[in-house]
Amino acid sequence: MAAEPDLLNVIDVEATCWDGQPPPGAVSEIIEIGLTVVDLRAADGVSPARTGSRARGRVARHRILVRPARSTVSAFCTELTGLTAAEVGTGVSFAEACGLLASEHEAGIRPWASWGDYDRNQFTRQCRATGTRYPFGRHHTNAKLPFTAAHGLRKRPGMAQALRIAGLPLEGRHHSGADDAWNIAALVLDTAARGFWPNSSDSPMS
Repeated sequence: MAAEPDLLNVIDVEATCWDGQPPPGAVSEIIEIGLTVVDLRAADGVSPARTGSRARGRVARHRILVRPARSTVSAFCTELTGLTAAEVGTGVSFAEACGLLASEHEAGIRPWASWGDYDRNQFTRQCRATGTRYPFGRHHTNAKLPFTAAHGLRKRPGMAQALRIAGLPLEGRHHSGADDAWNIAALVLDTAARGFWPNSSDSPMS
């Protein structure tokens, strides 16, 4: 199955965390996967209604809650993310979440992006530790890199700072995976509008 051209998955994850060292035996695990689908195809100034084409924009948003297996949601984690142990307890297992990414969101064939490399590295570590098949393909973009180039910055900004630089609002709650993915998608579109977003056929960026 071929991926639909010009669609990009923007991913942001939240994971179990603590104010200090984790409890004995606990490891940081993904508890929320936020995913926003971005259409990178521009309509070249012509109305999509006239041409039948899609306009560049955020076209879908999704949220997957994931049950942790080797950790629990701390009070610190709830304060940071808004997620509670009871809420993530209603989610799917990590293996099921990876399966959903592959089957419902074309993660294996659609290029994807995150703000920084934390999300990619967390998936890599957790897949290796649990023997779960890595759900993504090889085309990942650390969105910080082209955004930094597009705005001529010397340092790579955090997401909230990048939104201020681009003159964009922070929508929803910071450190909500679903809301952060939505906001990162806006930064991807800003970068693309400035002509700095890499083509998916280019070599993967890190």
